[in-house]
This record gives sequence, C-alpha cells and structure tokens, in this order.
Amino acid sequence: MPYVDSHCHLHLDPLCHDVDAVLARAASHEVGHMLCVSVALDDLEVICALSEDHPEITASVGVHPHHAPVSATVFEDLVRLGDRDKVVAVGETGLDYYRLADGDARGQQEAFRQHIAAARRLRKPLIIHTREASEDTLRILKEEGASETGGVIHCFTESEAFAREALALGFYISFSGIVTFKNAEALRQVARWVPEERLLIETDAPYLAPVPHRGKSNEPAYVPHVAQCLATIRGVPVERIADATHRNFFRLFPKAA
Repeated sequence: MPYVDSHCHLHLDPLCHDVDAVLARAASHEVGHMLCVSVALDDLEVICALSEDHPEITASVGVHPHHAPVSATVFEDLVRLGDRDKVVAVGETGLDYYRLADGDARGQQEAFRQHIAAARRLRKPLIIHTREASEDTLRILKEEGASETGGVIHCFTESEAFAREALALGFYISFSGIVTFKNAEALRQVARWVPEERLLIETDAPYLAPVPHRGKSNEPAYVPHVAQCLATIRGVPVERIADATHRNFFRLFPKAA
C-alpha cells in the first residue's frame, strides 16, 4: 500500500517551482497521496489549483499561529473556503509560543478558537500545530469541543502525557523527520507506544528533512524514512507502518478518498 504524506506544503518555496518533478520523485518512492496544508487563507487558491491538476493532492484551509491575530471575519472565511470538496481539514492552527512577542498569545488563542468553531461547523478534522504551548493547547481543545471533530497533532514533539491527553480527545499523532534526529530519543520513546490505529507520518516539507537528508529541502519522497524509523523503533516491518498510516489517514480524512 502506498505511503501517505499527511502534512506538506507543496505551494511553498522551493517545492512550488517544480511541483511535477516533486510529485514524480514522490511516486518513485511509493508516496501515493499528499495533504497540502495552508498556513494562510491566501494559500487556498494555489493549493486547490494543484489538487485539481493532481488527484493525489488534497487541501486544508487555515492560518498558522505565526500569522495570528487574524481578521474578525476569520470564522466566516474559514467556513466559506472550507466548504470546497478538495478541502478535507481545517488548519494548520494552534499555538506557538516559541518566539512569542508581547500580546501575541491572546491573538493566537482567539484565532485557534475560531478555527475549532469552523471545523465543528464544517464537520472536518483539525490540523494542530503546538510549540511551547502544550497546556494552553490542550485547554482550548477541551474548552472548544474539539473532540467533536478530532484531528491530528502534526509534527509531534510533545511529551507522553500530552500524547495521552490528545489521544483521549480523539486526535491522531503524526511524526515527522524530527523522530529520526540523533537528539530525539525522548520523542522516539513516545513513538514506540502510540497506538498503531492513531499513528500518522508526514514530512512538513519543505522543512525538517529526515536523516539522511537533514539540512536539505524536504519533500514528500522522503516520508518513507520516517516510516522506516518508526518501524525500527517499534520492531515491525516498514510495510506495516505504511499500511497502518495509509488506513489511518483515510479514516481521519474520509473526504480525501
């Protein structure tokens, strides 16, 4: 069964300059589907155009927390744009306090709440970004009823305790190339026990290329390296990881089928 890259940004530099070549390399590495994730509302037209030309690409609509606060109409914008057939998810959204400037937290939190409300209205899953904001992320997911839609914690780098709470809310856990990094042993410990039926893999391309491509621009063709790392640490064949994450993706995002 082909691999699925559950989170990439084909519309961003440098991947956008030769998408056909990127997709050809992905196909040659048995990557059969890619979810191209918005980081701004303006991304959606480009992503939907890609998905119309390439059925192996589906889209999400959202505003990355780095771009918050957003306009007062973000809920209406997300609902309007997210109603398209090719849009299978809302996000990425969430909280990122890594480079938080004074006053930014409130804007990020309000935008996050609006995304959850839009996902509930659309009945589509959420794609969650969280960095150095674990407590607030979980609190807002609970307060806003995000368990109603479920979704995925993308590019997971949090603790075992966070993973257990996210799983209890009905979320999936997606591992990126970070799990292959030499200094990521704590993350690999989490990856060992996440239930197979809640596991996803991603590249977050063009960012976070896995070993042995670390330091290069990432792309969907590299997602098998993430799968192989998970297979090694879980003591199973890589084909099992490919099959499980393929099934999980289409269970979480049924409109991607």
